[in-house]
Amino acid sequence: MSVMDTVSNALSGWGLWIALVGACLGTYFCRAIGVFLSQSINQDSEIFRWLAAVTYAMVAALTIRLIVMPLGLMATVPLWIRILICALAIGVMISKPTRRLVPALLTGTLLMVSYGVIR
Repeated sequence: MSVMDTVSNALSGWGLWIALVGACLGTYFCRAIGVFLSQSINQDSEIFRWLAAVTYAMVAALTIRLIVMPLGLMATVPLWIRILICALAIGVMISKPTRRLVPALLTGTLLMVSYGVIR
């Protein structure tokens, strides 16, 4: 029996449910610890500013990767159209930065879906 068969058998039936419950418990355990410790942590400390910077950098890098080097169905859309749609969504966001996140996301999503329907 190969390793893939063993993994496949383990994840079939109850194994999959056990993995899901384990992931949920692990997630909520970490969140509970965060809530418990949130009162004693200074959010303006250097470590939290560094963590925020790293988090924003990771989101930016993943977004750029999604636009420039997508996988799957998004890869069938030409690069210039992906960049154009991104620029239009950023334009909506910049038009009035407060309360423009949802309209910008909707703009990008609807334009990408429209391209797929028209194509």
